[in-house]
Amino acid sequence: MRLAILVAAVLAATPSVATAQNMNAQLFHERATALKKKGAMAIFSRGEIKALMTEGQAAGLKAREHRLAAAKSGTKARFCPPEGKQSMDSTEFMKRLSAIPEAERRKIDMSEATLRILAAKYPCRG
Repeated sequence: MRLAILVAAVLAATPSVATAQNMNAQLFHERATALKKKGAMAIFSRGEIKALMTEGQAAGLKAREHRLAAAKSGTKARFCPPEGKQSMDSTEFMKRLSAIPEAERRKIDMSEATLRILAAKYPCRG
């Protein structure tokens, strides 16, 4: 089963409600992986789904804010998505999150993890 809740984490071009982040990237990874292992039974984990979705949305919004602030100040952004709405499915997002070494995931929050993921997917040219 695909975890649609993670898609929101990478929709940096779509504004969403920001909340205080309190989850490091490793904890998010562990919780999302555990939820995915539940398969169809994950539907009964609404509280967990909501917590991960909220965290992902906040990380996506923060990444977007970083990119817009860099553009406004004339500094180089960490990622440069093409024009238009961008998306990444949960499988790709989790694969990219898993590519960040566990030791690093333990030290960073989901905002930093999302910025790294987006920088790898949408590198700035020139």
